[in-house]
Amino acid sequence: AFGESGGVLPMPEPVTEVGPDVVAFWNGTWIAAWGVGILVWFLILWAVFAYRRRSDDEVPTQFRYHVPLEILYTVVPILMVAAIFGKTVEVQNTLLERQDDPDVVVNVAGKKWSWDFNYLNEDVHVSGLQANDLNKGEEGLPETLPTMVLPVDSRVEFVLTPRDVIHSFWVPQFLQKLDMVPGRVNIFQVTTTEEGVFQGKCAELCGAYHSEMLFQVEVVSQGEYETFIE
Repeated sequence: AFGESGGVLPMPEPVTEVGPDVVAFWNGTWIAAWGVGILVWFLILWAVFAYRRRSDDEVPTQFRYHVPLEILYTVVPILMVAAIFGKTVEVQNTLLERQDDPDVVVNVAGKKWSWDFNYLNEDVHVSGLQANDLNKGEEGLPETLPTMVLPVDSRVEFVLTPRDVIHSFWVPQFLQKLDMVPGRVNIFQVTTTEEGVFQGKCAELCGAYHSEMLFQVEVVSQGEYETFIE
């Protein structure tokens, strides 16, 4: 189970440097959405009761148009959408920002239905089992899953390439994911901030055993990472 990072709705506890920015944006959009919703509900109820028909002989006042009001409900939504779009672009640019000379570079190769993790600078490779009946319908079995080991407080670059069809690399607690598209190399970076074992999965339907295309990320101290590499 994920920890809750607080806010309007629960989110996975972020374990990367940029994760709190995503949580803040998530909470902000929900607060804005609830504010708009409450205002719209209030206006609907106000109009229903204030302008209701009070007798069989009375017809409420009819308006063909109201220019100031029409300008208001046209301009305000445009400004709101523009603000959300601008913030989305800002957060997305932060998520995809790349620094020169990251501490670790991992080529993540998705395949039906497992993962390979190739540490490009260290010439170290972790290969996941590709058997169709890997878990034979049983829950758990984390020891069968490929595990990516990363050092804490380090900048990590993921170079994403599929071996067959479209997959999607997703560690929920990174609060970030990116598709793996045949014929294309997608790249993103994260800075790890917390030690621990975090679950990962494919987030793009890729075939019969998509649900079993799981992996683990273990974030450890620099010393433990160097031992793993050796």
